[in-house]
Amino acid sequence: MDLKEHIGEIQADLRAGRFPNEASVSQGIVLRILQVLGWPVFDSRVVWPQYSVEGGRVDYALCHPKSKPLVFIEVKQVGQGEGADRQLFEYAFHCGVPMAILTTGQEWHFYLPAEAGHYEERKVYKIDLLESDIDESTQRFNRYLFYKSVCSGESMECARKDYKDVARKREIKDNLPIAWQKLIEEQDSLLCDLLAEKVESLCGYKPDTDMISDFLSGLDTKPVSPTQPKRQKRVIGGGTRPPKEGFVGYVLHGREVQARNARDVFIKVMEELSKEDPSFCERFASRPRHGAKRRFIARTKEELYPGRPDLCDGYSHRLGSGWWVGTNYSKRDISKILEMACEVAGLRFDKDLVVHLGD
Repeated sequence: MDLKEHIGEIQADLRAGRFPNEASVSQGIVLRILQVLGWPVFDSRVVWPQYSVEGGRVDYALCHPKSKPLVFIEVKQVGQGEGADRQLFEYAFHCGVPMAILTTGQEWHFYLPAEAGHYEERKVYKIDLLESDIDESTQRFNRYLFYKSVCSGESMECARKDYKDVARKREIKDNLPIAWQKLIEEQDSLLCDLLAEKVESLCGYKPDTDMISDFLSGLDTKPVSPTQPKRQKRVIGGGTRPPKEGFVGYVLHGREVQARNARDVFIKVMEELSKEDPSFCERFASRPRHGAKRRFIARTKEELYPGRPDLCDGYSHRLGSGWWVGTNYSKRDISKILEMACEVAGLRFDKDLVVHLGD
């Protein structure tokens, strides 16, 4: 089985929430990928676990020659990698390690600590196993982490080349709005000519220079964004089975269940799924994607709404399994969360589970 196939299996396990802690990420994702890339994972002088650094330890040091670190890998629990880059950079600086990788199993951040800029600016590339194209992810793993390439120095050459390309693009992006502002303020003659020609092509009349000058002078100096096409509304609680008029509830495995409102639908479905599979709640909580600052399911109600104690009591529900779910969600959010729940439970949303959340 090649790397692409391994990544495909890891994607399925990530979506099902099968990596609940750092140990499972290390064994089930990190070591698996390293082994496929040719690393002798059972030689602890090459793939050195819990490598000691002054003041702490790094999860893995990839060494060549043996016992000489070239790459540090810091592993965090899925969805819990924020803020870990600072510590990783300190370890890398102390040991003079040229490449550092921070991973949650799903996300892999490749850094060159010795380069210039803030932490984020020293990032060469980010792989997201659930969002990135699988062929691109495979190519990047081989480019930066293939054992023989790391040993020969080829991987570092590629990483430095890519870093320079990223830095160049960042400079261009930062200066685009400045260039646009100057073109408007200076009323560049080429811009004026292009604008006049375009107006003439649209209406048949060519504006004079004073008219163009007045127009440009009145423009906001921020770049003008093109009008975005309206997105079609997603039908909440669609599905293959048409609802009865006014019906609010759901159909699970062909069995129809009525509910009071959308939140009641959400709670009832989560109760059923947790009863069907005792591991469902833990696997759902281990999923990498929840809300921006919220957890959809947690051991305690306080974890559902970090920093918002006012929401903990009024908008949370304790399932029979002991886990808590938040209820302060719109119908659209509830539909999205239940779709995620179906991925964890191995069900087809709008097929095995059809929800009708009301108007």
